[in-house]
Amino acid sequence: MCESTVYLVNDDGEKLVMENVEFIEAENGKLSLVDLFGEKKEIRGRVKSLSLVDHKILVEPLP
Repeated sequence: MCESTVYLVNDDGEKLVMENVEFIEAENGKLSLVDLFGEKKEIRGRVKSLSLVDHKILVEPLP
C-alpha cells in the first residue's frame, strides 16, 4: 500500500490530520486531501516535508 499519513506541524509538535491519504492537491495555499475511503478534507498550509519511506507528510500551517 502507498497511502500516507498527514500531520500539521508547529512549535508544539505534530497533530494528526488524516490517515490513509492517497491524493493531495495544492492550490492557493490550501491542500485538498483524499483518503483511501474517499473522505475529503481541506486544510490551509504547505508541505514542509515528505517521507516516501515512512509514508509521512508534514504540513506547515499558513496564516
